[in-house]
Amino acid sequence: MDSKEIQSLIKFVSKSGVNEVSIEQGDFKITIKTESQSGEQHYIVQNPAAVPQPVQMQQPVAQPAAAPAPAAPVAEAAPAENNNYVEIKSPMIGTFYRKPSPDKDAFVNVGDQINVGDVLCVVEAMKLFNEIEAEISGKIVKVLVDDTTPIEYDQPLFLVDPS
Repeated sequence: MDSKEIQSLIKFVSKSGVNEVSIEQGDFKITIKTESQSGEQHYIVQNPAAVPQPVQMQQPVAQPAAAPAPAAPVAEAAPAENNNYVEIKSPMIGTFYRKPSPDKDAFVNVGDQINVGDVLCVVEAMKLFNEIEAEISGKIVKVLVDDTTPIEYDQPLFLVDPS
């Protein structure tokens, strides 16, 4: 599904009065939710390939105990620490914004505790500003993208410590 089809779908849902629409095509899934009481709209675009991230979190637990390589302990220690973190990736191509507007504070900063559904950033795609919400709870460890920079689909945006 390309950007024009997504935009058409978003316009259709907002005009039709439907509260939620979900579409799956192969490995691509999009869910558009509209909350009629507050007038807010939420757009969620997901790729099922990003869903098995918790499985990746379990693998590093076994690796440090099973593979103590004396030749390069420093090189292996850093990736093992990063593998305990979960990457929050971009669901679309666009421009990354850490703040809701230039005169406001950033949605989240390093060290902030986040919960599922918290807005982390905004991605502008074709003049539409899409709020990216947290899919997990945890603590922001690192912001991987600078404010107002172009981003790609599936590009890591944040590292989160889920513990």
